[in-house]
Parts: sequence; C-alpha cells; structure tokens
Amino acid sequence: MRVDLNDCSARHPASKIDAAPAVRRLSLSVAEGEQVAVIGPSGSGKTTLLHLIACALRPSEGVLKLNGVDPWTLSTRELQLRRGELFLASQVPPLPPRQRVITSVLAGRLPHESVMASLKSLFYPTGIAVAEQALGQFDLSDKLFERVDRLSGGERQRVALARALVSKASLFLIDEPLSALDPTRAEEAIAALVTAASERGATFVCTLHQVATALKHFPRIIGLRDGVMAFDLAASAVTPEILRALYANKLDELTGAAPEPEELPASTAAPSPAVMHCR
Repeated sequence: MRVDLNDCSARHPASKIDAAPAVRRLSLSVAEGEQVAVIGPSGSGKTTLLHLIACALRPSEGVLKLNGVDPWTLSTRELQLRRGELFLASQVPPLPPRQRVITSVLAGRLPHESVMASLKSLFYPTGIAVAEQALGQFDLSDKLFERVDRLSGGERQRVALARALVSKASLFLIDEPLSALDPTRAEEAIAALVTAASERGATFVCTLHQVATALKHFPRIIGLRDGVMAFDLAASAVTPEILRALYANKLDELTGAAPEPEELPASTAAPSPAVMHCR
C-alpha cells in the first residue's frame, strides 16, 4: 500500500481538543512495499504519525492518501474496509487478560472474516496451525493455549506482533515493538516482522527507540523532532552528527554515545535502563 501525506497536522490520540498538534505540516511518501523506520526523542510525534496513517486520527490540516485515495472522503463502510487492509500494533498491546493466546493471535484475521466465522473461532479455533507458525517466529509456539494473563510483558508484546503475521494486511504500522524485549528477543522480533513484510510485499512503517536496530534493518530512516521532520535519509547517510542533532537535549535517549559511522549499526545498542520482562 502506498502512503502519501501532504502538509498533515494531527494531535496526539490522548490530547485535549485544543492541544497543539503533535505532528505539524508533515509531508512524506512511502512507496508500496517500502520499509521505513521512524526515530526521534520522546514526544516527537512518532505515535501520532502512525495513528494518522492508520486512519485512527483525522488530519486537522493537510491530506492523507492511501493508494491515491483520501480515506476520509469514503463512506463509513468503505473506511472500515480500508482500515482492514492495514495492521496497527500499539506499544502496549490491548490483549484481553483471560483470553487464550491462540484467540489473541487469530484476532489478526478478523477484518477479513465473516461475523459467523469470527464467532465460531472464539469457541473452536480454526487456524491452529497458522497461529502456531506465527508464534514460532517469536519463539512462543509452546504458549499457544496459555492464557494471556499468565504471560510476561515481553511475551504479551510478541503475541501482539504475531497477529501481524496472520493478518492479510498490506500495510504494517508497528509502534515501538521492542520496548519490553531483551536484545536477543528484540533482534528475533524485528527480523521476523521485516521478513514477513518483505515476503508479502507489504509496506512497513515502524517507530523505534533503538537507533542501532533501525539502522541495521531498515534502508530508510525518518527522524522526527517536535512534530516536524528533521530528516528523511537512507540509513547509510545517517551520521553521528545527525543523530546528536536529532536527540539534542535528550541524548540519554540516544542509545550509546554517538560512535563512528561504521560502528553505528552494531554498537549503539548499549544496555537500556528499561526493565526486561521477557522470559
């Protein structure tokens, strides 16, 4: 799916109606099948950008187009169908705690199933092999019939990501998918998502705090700061100086200390102070 934003502004999903826009007059294009990482300090507008592209937020200014069509000009039914063509994963996955893992994963197929098929699957899951294979990409196949509330934070996050693999989405919008994962699990998770998007030709836009991971896995990097685009560059063109400017006054969020350019993809992953919940 192709994404085009032309001078778009939008407020954060949780902000008041009179709050200043979290994204301001942003213009960018993402080609069908392209994979893009969005980086920047906290409060830079990364989450708002994803919700804007996902048609969860209507632009207060400017125009969003998906495959050349402004989704906000469509009927309610057509807008729902367009939303069904994309997959949005929030940083904190909204998984029902008493639900079985298999049911949570197969929920990724709901936009493309009938009401009867969806209801039937709640009681008699019809995609056991599909769910197990998706969970296997995140080393969770043994949790297939566990309840969600018995999983660690990292396991719940990986279950939410497994939904993307069973969906039929042509656009992945993934918000901070590695926040609860240790470095090994994080590497496995991002590799699985990149591979899945590539194999199906899906467009992939991912926000990341882990700069080294973004530079390693994504050919294109967009830097946001204070709601505006600081840069839009190939990963190979992102230098330590550019990163220091992006994270100015917030260098503690820039993992690692701005090493030499050839070291960036491998050495910016210094230990983070975040608690690791993954077992």
